Amino acid sequence: MSSLAQAAAKIPHQRWWRILPPALIIYIFGYMDRSSLGFAMAGGMNEAIGMTASVAGMAGGVFYFGYLLLQIPAGDIAEKASAKKFIAYCIVSFGLIAFAVGLVTNTWELLVLRFLLGVAEGGVWPAVLVILSHWFPNKELARANAIFIMNNAVASIITGPFAGWLISAFGWRYVFFVEGAVTIFLIFVWWPLIDDSPEKAKWLSTSERDYLVRTLKEERESGKNAAKGPINYRELFRNVNLWKLVIIYFCVQIAVTAYVLWLPTMLKTLMKTGMTKVGFLAAVPYIATIAGLYLFAARSDRSGDRRVNTAIPIFCFAVCFFLSTQTKDMIWVSYLFLVGVGFFQQAHNGVFWSIPPMLFPREVAGGARGLINGCGNLGGFFGPSLVGLFITLFHSPDKGIYVLSGFLLIACIVTFTLPGQVAGKAMHGKAA
Repeated sequence: MSSLAQAAAKIPHQRWWRILPPALIIYIFGYMDRSSLGFAMAGGMNEAIGMTASVAGMAGGVFYFGYLLLQIPAGDIAEKASAKKFIAYCIVSFGLIAFAVGLVTNTWELLVLRFLLGVAEGGVWPAVLVILSHWFPNKELARANAIFIMNNAVASIITGPFAGWLISAFGWRYVFFVEGAVTIFLIFVWWPLIDDSPEKAKWLSTSERDYLVRTLKEERESGKNAAKGPINYRELFRNVNLWKLVIIYFCVQIAVTAYVLWLPTMLKTLMKTGMTKVGFLAAVPYIATIAGLYLFAARSDRSGDRRVNTAIPIFCFAVCFFLSTQTKDMIWVSYLFLVGVGFFQQAHNGVFWSIPPMLFPREVAGGARGLINGCGNLGGFFGPSLVGLFITLFHSPDKGIYVLSGFLLIACIVTFTLPGQVAGKAMHGKAA
C-alpha cells in the first residue's frame, strides 16, 4: 500500500454513515411511490378505472416526460446553490402527489398525476449525485453512487411484500395513501442530517474535513488541467461524449423500467398465483440487485476501469432477459433468469454515474448529469409502453422483451466507444 493510501486509510469515515443513509431513505420512498403502480395494476386498479394494457404502459411511462423538466436546473442548482434545500421541497411535493394517486377515478386523472409525480421527483436524482460528488473522492465515488442507487432495489424488496399485503387486506388505493403519507414525513429525516459539502458540516471531524477538502480540490484542479471537455453549456451540448452517455442510459432505462413495471404481471402469469406470493417472489430479484450493484462498483473502484464495468452487466442483463422468455416451460428456470435480470439490471449504475465528473468540469458536470438522467429516462416511457403494446397485440410480452434486449446490446456497444480516460488506471492507491 502506498504512503498516500496509508494516510487516507487513517482518516475517519463519518461521511459514509451520515451522508448516504438519508439520501438512500429519501429515494427509497420516492422509488416506492413510482413503482407501486405495477402492483396496483396487477391488484385491481386496471379494472377499477377502466385501464387497458396500452394505457397502463402509457401511465407507467408518462412519468418520465415530467421527470425530464427539472433535470438540468436541478443539477445546476445543486452545484451552484443548495441541493439540500431543493431536495427538501421535492420530498414534500412528491409525497403529496403520490398520496393523491390513491384518489383517482379515471385514466386521465392518473396520467396527469403520474406526469406531476415525475416533475416533483425529477430533480432529486441529479441533485443527490452532486452531493455525493462533493463528499466522496474519485476512488470512492462508484461505491458511494452504488450504495445510493441501492434505493431502487431496497424499495422494490419492500414494495413487493408490502404492496401485495396492503392490496390483499385493504385494496390498491391504500398503497398510495400509506406510501405518500410516509414520504411527506421524511422531511424530518432529510433536513437535520444532510449537508451540501464538508465545509458546511459541523459534525465532521477536523481530520476528515481537511482530507476531503484537500483531496476534492486537488481532483478538481487535476481535472481542469487534464480535461479537454466542455467548459460551458453551449460546448456541452455539442460534446459527443455527452450524447453517448445519453444513448447508453436511454437504452438501458427502456429495459429497466419495463422490467420494474411488468415484473409483477409476468410473475403472476408465469406462476399462476395470488398477489401476496407474487409480492414475495418479486422481492428476490431486487435482493440480487444489491449484490450486483456493489460488486461491480467495488471492482471498478479497484481497477479504475469504468468502461468495462459498465458494459459487462448491461450485456448480461440482455442475455438473462432474453433467456427468461425461452424457458417458460420450465417455470423455475425462467424465474431464475428473471432473478439474473435483477442482479444485472442496476449493476452498471454506480460505475456509470462516476463517468460524468471524469469527462466534464464541475462548472457543467451538474447540468450534464441532469441532461443524461432526464433524456435517458425518456426510455422509461418507451419501455413500459412497448411491452404494453406487445401484450395488446400478441397477448404476450415476449416479443417486446426481444426488442428490449436489442436496446441493451446497443448500449453495450456504445459504452465501448467512450474515451480511454474512463477505461484505464485512473486512480492511484488502494480503494478506501
